[in-house]
Amino acid sequence: MGQPNPVAVLDKAVTILRAVADEPATLAELVSRTGLPRATAHRLAVALEGHRLVRRTQEGAWAPGPALAELGRGGADLADLAARHLATLRDASGESAQFYVRDGATRVCVAAAERASGLRDTVPVGARLPMTAGSAAHALLAFTPADEVTRLLPSASFTARTLLDVRRRGWAHSVAEREPGVASLSAPVRDGSGTVLGAVSISGPVERLGRRPSPAIVGAVLDAAAAISRAVR
Repeated sequence: MGQPNPVAVLDKAVTILRAVADEPATLAELVSRTGLPRATAHRLAVALEGHRLVRRTQEGAWAPGPALAELGRGGADLADLAARHLATLRDASGESAQFYVRDGATRVCVAAAERASGLRDTVPVGARLPMTAGSAAHALLAFTPADEVTRLLPSASFTARTLLDVRRRGWAHSVAEREPGVASLSAPVRDGSGTVLGAVSISGPVERLGRRPSPAIVGAVLDAAAAISRAVR
């Protein structure tokens, strides 16, 4: 059997993107709109989802993904926009601040502003952390379709109830999930359509952040998330 024609595969992938451009599509609707075999449409949609070029809605349909908007604005633009607000968040909270985007089963730190001195939690730009621990993982997964969440929950340090709480209040908090002695607080960042682009986060010693974050710290993280959301629209 010959190898698949890469140009033909690309054409089919573009067909999938065009099919969801104006309105989300279920798998059955993808097949109807594209004329592709069901297995092919599913395989390509899942592959595009892995690259964040399409996303799942809460109903499980595919829709344009956040990576399309990022590409349209320029590759590093989202990270640059986030970085401008992380320094403000660091200064307001007194803790190291990060911005994460999801990449499959991991989250990637694409921008950071570190606390200048004292005990701190340092996450370098480019670091890949699991989607199964930490408040940024909560903030990203809470707005992800249920079938994706279900695949990750068996190995996660949190439960479905945790994610339900995040959706209800709009922010996430964790203590010693990713690393002993470290607490973190995160909130999702959205584009104009409501799609979650990433999560803004602060992290530091439990002794400073506390097991129950203060309203001032929660407000600072929510303000940063709102500011980045406004900047990307």
